Amino acid sequence: MIEAALAQLEHLVSWPDLQRVHGDYHLGQVLHAGDRWLAIDFEGEPMRPLAERSLPDLALRDVAGMLRSFDYAGGSAEHAGTPARDWVSAASAAFLDGYSEALASGTVDGGSLADDPLLRALELDKALYEVVYENRNRPDWLPIPLAALDRLLPDVEVDVAPPATTEGTAVTTPHADPTGPTPAEPTTPATPTTPAAPTTPTATPTATPDAQPQPVDHATVGALARGEHPLPHDVLGAHVTDGVVTFRTRRPLAQSVTYRVLRPTGDVVEVEAVHEVDGIWVAALAAEEVPDYRIEVVYDGAASVVDDPYRFLPTLGDVDRHLLGEGRHERLWDVLGSHVRTFDSALGQVHGTSFAVWAPNAGAVRVIGDFNGWDGPAGAMRSLGSTGVWEVFVPDAGEGSRYKYQIRGADGVWRDKADPMARATEVPPSTASVVTASSYAWGDDAWMTARAATDPHSGPMSVYELHLGSWKKDLTYLEAADQLVEYLTWTGFTHVELMPLAEHPFGGSWGYQVTSYYAPTARFGSPDELRHLIDRLHQAGIGVIMDWVPAHFPKDSWALASFDGTPLYEHPDPRRGEQKDWGTYVFNFGRTEVRNFLVANAAYWLQEFHVDGLRVDAVASMLYLDYSREAGQWEPNVHGGRENLEAISLLQEANAVAYRVAPGAVMIAEESTSFPGVTTPTSAGGLGFGLKWNMGWMNDTLRYVHEDPINRRYHHGELTFSLVYAFSEQFLLPLSHDEVVHGKGSLYGKMPGDHREKLAGVRGLLAYQWAHPGKQLLFMGQEFAQSAEWNEERGLDWWHMDDPGHRGVAELVRRLNEVYRDHPALWGQDFSPAGFRWLDANDGDRNVLAFQRTAGDDVVIVVQSFSGQTIEDYRVGLPGGGRWTEVLNTDADLYGGWGVGNLGSVEAVEHSHHGEAHSATLRVPAFGAVWLVREPVED
Repeated sequence: MIEAALAQLEHLVSWPDLQRVHGDYHLGQVLHAGDRWLAIDFEGEPMRPLAERSLPDLALRDVAGMLRSFDYAGGSAEHAGTPARDWVSAASAAFLDGYSEALASGTVDGGSLADDPLLRALELDKALYEVVYENRNRPDWLPIPLAALDRLLPDVEVDVAPPATTEGTAVTTPHADPTGPTPAEPTTPATPTTPAAPTTPTATPTATPDAQPQPVDHATVGALARGEHPLPHDVLGAHVTDGVVTFRTRRPLAQSVTYRVLRPTGDVVEVEAVHEVDGIWVAALAAEEVPDYRIEVVYDGAASVVDDPYRFLPTLGDVDRHLLGEGRHERLWDVLGSHVRTFDSALGQVHGTSFAVWAPNAGAVRVIGDFNGWDGPAGAMRSLGSTGVWEVFVPDAGEGSRYKYQIRGADGVWRDKADPMARATEVPPSTASVVTASSYAWGDDAWMTARAATDPHSGPMSVYELHLGSWKKDLTYLEAADQLVEYLTWTGFTHVELMPLAEHPFGGSWGYQVTSYYAPTARFGSPDELRHLIDRLHQAGIGVIMDWVPAHFPKDSWALASFDGTPLYEHPDPRRGEQKDWGTYVFNFGRTEVRNFLVANAAYWLQEFHVDGLRVDAVASMLYLDYSREAGQWEPNVHGGRENLEAISLLQEANAVAYRVAPGAVMIAEESTSFPGVTTPTSAGGLGFGLKWNMGWMNDTLRYVHEDPINRRYHHGELTFSLVYAFSEQFLLPLSHDEVVHGKGSLYGKMPGDHREKLAGVRGLLAYQWAHPGKQLLFMGQEFAQSAEWNEERGLDWWHMDDPGHRGVAELVRRLNEVYRDHPALWGQDFSPAGFRWLDANDGDRNVLAFQRTAGDDVVIVVQSFSGQTIEDYRVGLPGGGRWTEVLNTDADLYGGWGVGNLGSVEAVEHSHHGEAHSATLRVPAFGAVWLVREPVED
């Protein structure tokens, strides 16, 4: 009867013109509003491919669609027990009459529109479509289109059996048999304990003419087509059920899809797929196991052969998932993020990239990038269950590919996010993550071996703090490997501290607002080029410390903030989750996965980049719940106190892990309060840091030297107070970037007096810093007394090095580092009172300090003057007779001074002073320091 209906069309006298029409109008989809018509729904028939629905068609098809809508409206009423058939007939007739009148002509053949064979054929086509759709998705509605078939085909029994297949090729129909079985659940591939290669053939595939695919309900197929299904691998890819392998792939707008399936003989059989719905193509093949295969896809007449992302097993094994759930995966970067991988298969090696991201509250996650045209549904990822991790392996995605994740929150909103575990990024202000793979061959084996065998806290540590972006403008990692190494070798610093190099979008944050914790900033080059810089520093004997920022992160919408549509990395309570001073979020330190993210990040830099230490920023803000908050703006801990117990626990864990996985490395706290036990081992209940910045010494000393010399006598206690607590922690003395920016002026600018006096003041301050117990850190530019304060937008004022006075300060720093390295007395007992003894701490009237540094037999005597006048005949007690060499005099001509000194040495005489049996008299220069070392006594 269907053939008869189609045959009637052959006798039509004329056909209407084709045009672009909707093809599937329903009641209420078009409204008349005043002088215009509004189309409010353009979904079309969801089971027909978009390409088909986009072709020019007959306007009469929409008339058929309206008739079917009347039928459905009446059918729904009848389903509820209200007779409506007369209404359907009347409504349909009225609509056809109105349509005919609007056209000012009858049918295409000039007869009654109700009897038009073309309209009848179009309505029949629509009803047949509805039978398949309702059988799949709404079986209760199936009687409505079946009744329409009875009306449109009154003389035949309704038969919607699938068409037969052709010999030699397993071709399937996308329409399920409405009288057949209900769809079965798709099979789920087993999860390996280690990353697995793609499935390879072990059974003989047989192309069987009657192989039928495993049916899947329309809701599932629709979710797959839209990239919204949480388990796309359960349906897409290849699955065996009852001896039939069902293949499904999403290839929207494709003209054809053909599976190239490997036979056990080595031949490849082509299995044609048919379009199922919304770009989903399906094929079937009789086989007991999944064979190896590839997919040939034709777009616009051009064929390409691709691999199937949905045929691969997860790259995260059971052990990885367990450790993730426990928050104890210390090599988190090995399993999350993007990783270039190669798998062997029978049809050849498969090269691609695996992607894995933690988003436990997401409804769906997709990876988008250069490799899939930034098409979200093409990169649907699978959920790995309670771990909250989503994963997919994408063939042909390789190193250098840019990508992001699209994450659908519980609110239904899709958010584009950079990868929190990305190990490379685009150059800011671009924000995409980048697939990377390291091929760097390290050359610092000797350094790393020595590091592991050395206590980093007991040796010399003279640190040059550096902001790479403004040390010299436009410098790359590779260029710094030459220029910075040369400069640090000349100046003699033992370590360099790099201000944060983890990727950050805003350069004005100096790196302290990080968005990609595992990616070195791309501003200066690639990750391997940073490795090269660190390698070269190590080979030159220079340690590398990097600033690390676990306290807070910025609110950029494309980064960590509300990552899966919920407060994930940040604490959900704004009283704990926001840092008002900096406009940032605070990490949820109590969440195991967030702790894992941060602890593993510390281990990452120490292991993957051979960094020798981490200086942890803003520790004070982590330790206290009321940090920079007024009453009522913070919530006490479970004991009613102000300490952030979760943050304390995190810091302890991070330090313990760091010292375990990177022997010889050092963890340094920038902590400005009197919180006890910062450098006490975690085994004794402390935070477990190796060093703590001595912010008290820094503030008191800078406040003192800012005073005019004539007033310093009234502030002498500020100079000596640091020795009251100098050995309560293991301190590092910082003159850091924070003290030479934002209107505070440079060290040169803080000094009173004229140009030469300012330079002398800087020289004296630096000598005092190097002589004081504790390690020392100096910010770049201060080693040559830059006059202007630091500005990250421009490079240092290197032209100062052409001035003898400024050059002299640099020469002094070079000499300080040389003497410092050579004399264990200046570093061997930094943390013990046995290594320090006051000779005179009370000469405030003359602004002079005298003290002794000791380690074993090595002794250095320090006489430090902050007076604006030369002090003649200053007597200093000495622990032994004989000649004492003036190993340092900050007023030497070489350093730009006036040359006031002691002709290179003094002779100790038996004259008790400062509690010593011997003493000597000195000329102590204004704003200067004199260091004395006893010459060896011959037996």
